[in-house]
Amino acid sequence: MTVPKDPPVEGLVRIASWCLFLSAVRPTQAWSQAPVYEITPVESSIKFDVESSVAIKGTFQKWDASLTFQTRELSTGVLDIRIQADSVDTGSGVKNGKLRGKDFFNAKEAPYITFHSTKITQTGPASFEVEGDFTIRGVTKKEKLMVSDEGKGSPAGTIIGTMAFDRKEYGMNSGIPFIRIANRVQVNVNLKWKRVAGLPPAFVQ
Repeated sequence: MTVPKDPPVEGLVRIASWCLFLSAVRPTQAWSQAPVYEITPVESSIKFDVESSVAIKGTFQKWDASLTFQTRELSTGVLDIRIQADSVDTGSGVKNGKLRGKDFFNAKEAPYITFHSTKITQTGPASFEVEGDFTIRGVTKKEKLMVSDEGKGSPAGTIIGTMAFDRKEYGMNSGIPFIRIANRVQVNVNLKWKRVAGLPPAFVQ
């Protein structure tokens, strides 16, 4: 009768070491393949438009944005936009001052307007629905940014998006003397991006 021998200790150590190596390398490889993007404000713009008896539209001069991924899965993507509220520019000092004031952006008490995405869903070959938390004058609500991605899958491109919100839901209940203002505010983003590392996200073709 032959008694089975235990596996050599060296073999067990080698197997254990290999398992540890795989567990350590695979997440790192997944991370290294994740796309890394840069968004350049100098080549981009964030604008807004409000229907009114006298045109109220403008742009924000100071802001930053980022698009990050943990893996190539689209669901891991996060779009963050942070705008300095007092950088609003309508071309009119009077309008700028009113919008920066407590009745509208309240820039002194709430210096930043932000959007932090919580879900990105592909809705077409190059279109996406970006749900997120929108904060203005210290009030946060869920909003949707509808975007198209010109250059999807390539090294560089442009994210063009539109979001509309009701200003009164954020406490902007006042008006501007002698100007009729609608409640609906439309925000338009034009974000120039380039992929500086990793592979493109795994888009639905």
